Amino acid sequence: MTPQDMARQIASLAQAKRLAFNLSQQSLSDRSGVSFGVIKKFERTGKISLESLLKIALILECLDEFSVLFKPKPLQEVATLDEMINEKKRKRGRG
Repeated sequence: MTPQDMARQIASLAQAKRLAFNLSQQSLSDRSGVSFGVIKKFERTGKISLESLLKIALILECLDEFSVLFKPKPLQEVATLDEMINEKKRKRGRG
């Protein structure tokens, strides 16, 4: 799945959730503070800023789902105490 495909899928799911809440695009706009035009474009194309998406998610009661988006996966191996002590945490990326 491409990022564009994922964006369209998220937009489609958000639209379905909006309709399940029996909200019009204008009502969602009024409640979220995201402009009507942005909501309309989002549902049509999937394009939206992260801040606007989070505002919409708050109104559609799915903001908590973003808290696990980049959570690290559990370790597969049990590290020894020496390995854990000597492990250096990365502070920046290489490229």
